[in-house]
Amino acid sequence: MTGRHDEAGRDVTGPGTRAVVMVVHGGTSVSTRPTSPTQLPVLRMVPIAKAIRQAVRGADVAVWRPRFVLRGWNDAQASPVADLYRLLDGLAATAHGLPVILVGHSMGARAALRAGGHQLVTAVAGLAPWLPPDEPVAQLAGRRVLLAHASRDVVTRPADTWAYANRAREASQVTAIEVKDSEHAMLRRASLWHDLAAEFTRAVLDLPAGNQQIRKLLDQAGATPDRFVL
Repeated sequence: MTGRHDEAGRDVTGPGTRAVVMVVHGGTSVSTRPTSPTQLPVLRMVPIAKAIRQAVRGADVAVWRPRFVLRGWNDAQASPVADLYRLLDGLAATAHGLPVILVGHSMGARAALRAGGHQLVTAVAGLAPWLPPDEPVAQLAGRRVLLAHASRDVVTRPADTWAYANRAREASQVTAIEVKDSEHAMLRRASLWHDLAAEFTRAVLDLPAGNQQIRKLLDQAGATPDRFVL
C-alpha cells in the first residue's frame, strides 16, 4: 500500500493487500449521540494508526481507522460491536479470506474483543480496555491477543483486564502488559502505547521486529508471569 486513505481514515485496499488492521476508538457506556471526527477518543487513535502504518510500510497492509455510528455501548445493544461486524462482513464479501487485526482503546477495545470471533479476525489488541467481569472470552479461541492497561487508570479497571486475560488464556494466546505511570488516555508514555500497537501488528504478521523489548514479551505469550510490566 501507498498509504492512501478514504474519508473514513482507511487505507485504500488493492489486489495486493495481504491484511487489514482496524484501529477503533473509545466512547461511553450509554449514549445515542452520533460520533464526531473531532471527539477526543476518536482523535487519540490518529497517532496509534500512524504508528501502525509506519510499522507495516511496504508490507501491503491496509490500516483503517473507522468511526462508530454512536458514542455509546448502550447495554445489550452493544452498538459498536454491530458496527464492527457490518464492516467485517462487508470486507469478507469483497476480500475473501483477508486476515484482520483489531486494535481498540477503552470501549473500542471491548468491541474489538467481542468482534474477535468474526471469521476474518486473527488477532486483537485491547489498550486500556473496558472489560466488565462477565465479559465473554470464548469467541477469542485460536486468536492472538494483547491486553495492555495503565497502572494509574481510574476510568477502566486494570484488575478486570488481568482477570479477563487469565480467562482468555484457556483458549487464546494472550500477552498482558501493565504500563507503569500512565493513565486511561494513554498520553503519559504515549510513545510506549504506540509501540505496543505497532509491534503487536508486526508480530502477528511475522514482520521483522521494530522494538526488540516488546517483541520479546510478545514472543513469551502464555509464559509466566501473568503480566509483564513496562
